[in-house]
Amino acid sequence: MSDRGRGPRGGYGGRGGDRGRGGGNRGDRGGFSGFARGRGRGDGGGFSGGPPLYLAPDGVVPLIDASIQKMEDSLQGDEKTLQMLNTSLKPTYPVRPGYGTRGDPVVLWANYVQMTPLPTLCLYRYSVSVTPPAIGRKLTQIVRLLLEADELIDRRRDIVTDFKSTLIARERLARDEMVVDLAYRSEGADEPRANPQMYKVHLQFTDELSMNELTGYLTGSNVAATYTDQFPMIQALNILLKHYAKEAGNLASIGASKTFSLGPDAAKFDLGRGLDAIRGFFSSVRAATGRVLVNVNVSHAAFYQSGPLDNLMTAFQTGNKYALDKFLKGVRIQTTHLKEKRNRRGELIPRIKTICGLASPIDGRHLDHPPQVSVYGAGPKDVSFWHGSQGHSQPATQQAEKGKGKKKKKKTSDNEQSTGPPSSTPEAYITVNEFFSRTYGMQLRRPDLPVVNVGTKDSPTYLPPEVCVVVPGQAAKAKLSPSQTQGMIRFAVRKPADNARSIVTQGLKASGLDPATNALLEQFGVSISSSLITVPGRVLGAPRIMYQKAPAPVRFGGWNMNNIKFNKCGQLANWSYLLLSLPGFSDAFDKESFGRTIATFGQALMAVGIRVAPPMAGQRLQLDDMADPSLDAILAAAAKRLKLLLIVLPDANTPLYNRIKRLGDVKYGIHTICTVGHKLAKERGQDQYMANVALKFNLKLGGQNQIVDNARLGMLREDKTMVVGLDVTHPSPGSHPNAPSIAGMVASVDSIFAQWPATLRIQSKARREMVSDLEDMLRTRLLLWGSKGGHKQLPENILVYRDGVSEGQYQTVLHEELPLLRKACEKLYPATDQKKGLPRFTVIIVGKRHHTRFYPTREADADRSSNPKPGTVVDRGVTEARNWDFYLQAHAAIQGTARPAHYFVLIDEVFRQRYKTTLPHGYKNVADIVEETTQALCYTFGRATRAVSICTPAYYADILCERARCYLSNVFDSPSQSATGSVVESEHEAEPSQEDLGVHENLKDTMFYI
Repeated sequence: MSDRGRGPRGGYGGRGGDRGRGGGNRGDRGGFSGFARGRGRGDGGGFSGGPPLYLAPDGVVPLIDASIQKMEDSLQGDEKTLQMLNTSLKPTYPVRPGYGTRGDPVVLWANYVQMTPLPTLCLYRYSVSVTPPAIGRKLTQIVRLLLEADELIDRRRDIVTDFKSTLIARERLARDEMVVDLAYRSEGADEPRANPQMYKVHLQFTDELSMNELTGYLTGSNVAATYTDQFPMIQALNILLKHYAKEAGNLASIGASKTFSLGPDAAKFDLGRGLDAIRGFFSSVRAATGRVLVNVNVSHAAFYQSGPLDNLMTAFQTGNKYALDKFLKGVRIQTTHLKEKRNRRGELIPRIKTICGLASPIDGRHLDHPPQVSVYGAGPKDVSFWHGSQGHSQPATQQAEKGKGKKKKKKTSDNEQSTGPPSSTPEAYITVNEFFSRTYGMQLRRPDLPVVNVGTKDSPTYLPPEVCVVVPGQAAKAKLSPSQTQGMIRFAVRKPADNARSIVTQGLKASGLDPATNALLEQFGVSISSSLITVPGRVLGAPRIMYQKAPAPVRFGGWNMNNIKFNKCGQLANWSYLLLSLPGFSDAFDKESFGRTIATFGQALMAVGIRVAPPMAGQRLQLDDMADPSLDAILAAAAKRLKLLLIVLPDANTPLYNRIKRLGDVKYGIHTICTVGHKLAKERGQDQYMANVALKFNLKLGGQNQIVDNARLGMLREDKTMVVGLDVTHPSPGSHPNAPSIAGMVASVDSIFAQWPATLRIQSKARREMVSDLEDMLRTRLLLWGSKGGHKQLPENILVYRDGVSEGQYQTVLHEELPLLRKACEKLYPATDQKKGLPRFTVIIVGKRHHTRFYPTREADADRSSNPKPGTVVDRGVTEARNWDFYLQAHAAIQGTARPAHYFVLIDEVFRQRYKTTLPHGYKNVADIVEETTQALCYTFGRATRAVSICTPAYYADILCERARCYLSNVFDSPSQSATGSVVESEHEAEPSQEDLGVHENLKDTMFYI
């Protein structure tokens, strides 16, 4: 094997999940890797080593509220009522057919506390609009000034707000509509500056919200009752809680629900490169049967390290000034070179600026006297600006009026007034370094660091970093590096009991739920319990897992395959391997050891039943860099003679992996499976690692790994039901402006749910959650049901698991997506089937980004990681009886706190119809069947030998969308920049089209995404 061999045999790729990973999040690592134990470092990161189970401060486990259970039971309508309320075309959610009864009962803590507002409480909601429009911190300050205005100051203690668009009053204001004129002033300032910006704030009464009506609805027994103001009332209560964080002064907020302490006792972890991870808390008011609850959970986020800006820039540790520019863009700093000013209360008035970026040669190019910047990101000695005799303290350029050649002096605010001696320098260019030396007598210590622009690109204002201090509490929106991500995981992964204790001892206070610190609670007549609630749960038994002629014993949500072969094995005749090397990465193999490893790998494939021929001669390829064109040539040659190429990567390198998948899946049409060299080379556990990779081999070859016992899949094994998974992925912060949203759909084609071909579509609009091309996507899946699945008739039932939808979008799925699904069927199903009401649809929303967690109350009910046991289902206590939803923790979390999946039945035409007259033996209602069917689908995930955290169709759809991000990584990842600071346009940064997601004809009907 030559160093850069490109011989006629060619070397020929995926990721052990690919890259050796099984599927999933914390606790879904598939394959044969066993059960890893995490290591932590006290409250500063990881596990704190406290008691294995959470104990309340008083040591008592509260009894489950029997009155709540009685209310839940009273809301179960008779069959006639249910049929009336669940007509197939009625655009409302199906009524719960009963509560589940299967499994062993358990009592669990839930991360909820009870909120008890006075029954007489009425809240009055007002909309807030500002003219001229304002956003961000300026809008927050305007609303703060509104609360201090004469029109509202006397009612100040009775008003809360989201500081954006809504104001909530405990008593109705004197007028339902009012306009308040405000002169803008900075935070902390006593008076506006001269000629301040004026704003008109328009207040308009919109709703009167009665707590008595909400309580009556939640405690009522009429299953058909509705309460249209439920969402506005819950929103108003959330605003009441979140107002505290905005006013406290020692808390940072992210969004509307997360708060983080900025005090010295805050749990913090240095992620490196200028970022800290801080532990905070999420909180949200939730309506449940019989009561109002507040969901409180531990949350973690990355923040810029506060302190001197030059320290932050040094900590970022990069010579790439474009990366530094992106890192600093939007960071708020406080200047230190001007004399301090204090208000009448003695409080320091902060001089806050926002970094626009580093100095660039194109800054202020339309000004009469544009700045002179030698190179992008130049230091204070290499940045000059036009300075006159007015003695401005900031090196501010003069602005040119648009369309005119006249100069206009830049006004100085109360934060910019001169405190140094007036300059007698005639109008001329002066460097930033000279300016600070002459005006302030400062000798800059770090002339090597770039100056920052705290103005705009058109009208820049430059400051050296050493006169800037980073304001605390600023969340970093940039994507974390791999090392930072690992640090965040180490910090965030904690035992369930540790998180529960943090919620009770710290989270209630930080979330405004402690009456001792949040006086608004008493003012508004709201009390909050100080202890977590308990709820009833059940542990469903695991289904039987079958391989060729033998079952695999399931323990702790997983199993192994010792001496067991796949159920149906693929055949592989033409395949080979390719060992990639990159400068800066050490090779895991020499020629001899690599040959032995490949031979061992071939034996591992045959051991699980895959009929595999000896590989064609592979090769080692030394790449010059990530874009080395020789990789393209190798894959092009491989695709002409091979079906699959095993590629050994030098590291888990995402850019290289993305490129391989784009070339293999889209351009050339060859299956690639990537592994990481050092993992493949390990002698310890090598057989398990290879068997894990074999799982993906077999699925790509069209094989079937494990089978779930017929008894647990019930009607799905009648071969009349197609199961569909649907998800959408969106651009992340820092993505290219042209990055689209992408929809992915997978669908079963066989009765044992082993093969799930997939399709991808670019959404019609970025960040659009509703799938725009849904009709054609389902049409292609229905055609494959016949051609690939060998069915002579189209499926009678279509069961859709829809991932990625928030609660506020449920109705939109019903009104927009379901009609498109039906339309696809109208064009394919014969009229006789349609007259029978075929196909029948059941749509279930899969939620994984919620914050509900459960903790065992007894050691006997806990698994080895102190989480609830795999198979734990909760459908009471934290749900609403009039809806049909449940939480299912199907998996065993390897480390940290397990997150159950939340399933919400949006429409059901399948299960109730199938079991309308007769239930299987041992089942008391349809809820049992849906819960156990969903759990069984968590065991069909072919890439792992364990149950996964969300059911397989939703999981595969999620993986599919991640693969689409690989194909378009050049727009989903940060755009590159040129020396002038402008975005570099390339063919990959042009607006993506559907062709960019067009999986090659050779692969499009396979599980290419595994």
